[in-house]
Amino acid sequence: MTATTPDDPKTLVSTDWLAAHLKDPDLRIFDATWYLPDAGRDAENEYAAQHIPGARFFDIDDISDGRSELPHMAPPVEKFMSRMRAMGVGDGHQVVVYDGLGLFSAARVWWLFRLMGQKNIAVLDGGLPKWLAEGRPVTSDAPTIRDRHMTVKFEGHRVRDVTDVARAAKLGDHSIIDARAPARFRGEAPEPRPGMRSGHIPNAKNVFYKTLLNANGTMKPATALRTVFQDAGVDLQKPAITTCGSGVTAAVLALALERIGKTDHSLYDGSWSEWGMYADLPIATGA
Repeated sequence: MTATTPDDPKTLVSTDWLAAHLKDPDLRIFDATWYLPDAGRDAENEYAAQHIPGARFFDIDDISDGRSELPHMAPPVEKFMSRMRAMGVGDGHQVVVYDGLGLFSAARVWWLFRLMGQKNIAVLDGGLPKWLAEGRPVTSDAPTIRDRHMTVKFEGHRVRDVTDVARAAKLGDHSIIDARAPARFRGEAPEPRPGMRSGHIPNAKNVFYKTLLNANGTMKPATALRTVFQDAGVDLQKPAITTCGSGVTAAVLALALERIGKTDHSLYDGSWSEWGMYADLPIATGA
């Protein structure tokens, strides 16, 4: 496995890179800010007040599978295609996605695009906070949008359901990596969603997503990322399944794995919102 370059339009790009390409005709930008329900912040209102010029707002909760009772599950292909067309994003475009926390929910949209077979998408390293700290331009103006066609090729190997994960936990043939905070992983802190049991999937390893980031919200270099995974006891020789509370920060792990050149990873979309809800599924506590 080899590390990717620092600016990689298929994984992660810097604010310098985005500033240099901001007026490229085939660039499309998404503000994919999403906050936990108890954060007391409104992502769409914040987008309306200020966003990177040209950015569209990507509503993770809306562009999801409305048939599922679980939060923001991956949408059907047809829904994804129609929403992207309406937002003017299609074949031949380079997409850059960011969020208002630095590097949090943007990775979820990166993973979703990859699930839909789209390769030319990158997360903005450090997100909107870094962009603002550097005095770069923002606007409240809505972008001009023209319909564009997108060809989607669903890559089912990038997502796992509860049956897949239960099998992997029992057989030990995958590295299951949980992005939640250590206290939640150990079962010492309550879950933010009502009705959830506390603990983690048996045989999972805990890599809190924030340990993959620098203090300014940017992602650590590839060598440091690899060390974080290894120090947490993750066997990088096995295929990986990432998980978290509801499939958002699990995508930060997926992005980090991609940055170190590990491509055999998938995401448990239901994550603890599903696993923690069913009493017949086993849980573990402690480290």
